[in-house]
Amino acid sequence: MKVLLLLVGKTTPDFVQRGVEEYFGRLKHYLPFEIETIPDIRNTRNLSFDQIKAKEGEAILKHIQPDDWIVLLDEHGKEYTSSAFADYIGKKMLAAPKRLVFIIGGPYGFSDKIYAVACEKISLSKMTFSHQLVRLLFTEQLYRIMTILNHQPYHHA
Repeated sequence: MKVLLLLVGKTTPDFVQRGVEEYFGRLKHYLPFEIETIPDIRNTRNLSFDQIKAKEGEAILKHIQPDDWIVLLDEHGKEYTSSAFADYIGKKMLAAPKRLVFIIGGPYGFSDKIYAVACEKISLSKMTFSHQLVRLLFTEQLYRIMTILNHQPYHHA
């Protein structure tokens, strides 16, 4: 199973980019993992938030394949502890979807079309984080999950 993290817009804070790159490198030892970035939508000055989300949604749909298992990182999604998230990922690995695709939307969230194609939603916390910071938090948690599944000492329960 391949895991894809699909991002809307480039990662701008340097510290976030360095952190994502660090965990990306670590994750490559455990599973096929890729990060794809959808370019920011241009000329949004005269667009509403819904129009921006719709344009981002169309761009996201171009990166999705028919057999993908789509998981949105969304504030209204199901919350997991790290150990429970490890169980979730372990089960997905056994179920063997072709690709497990996690999507982090832009600052205004997802369009209705993206919610319609999603298989499920996951929240990283009850707190709200910027869509930029979620990139780092998610890659760290995915790395943590892989160490849990491989019985390595990174996670202290």
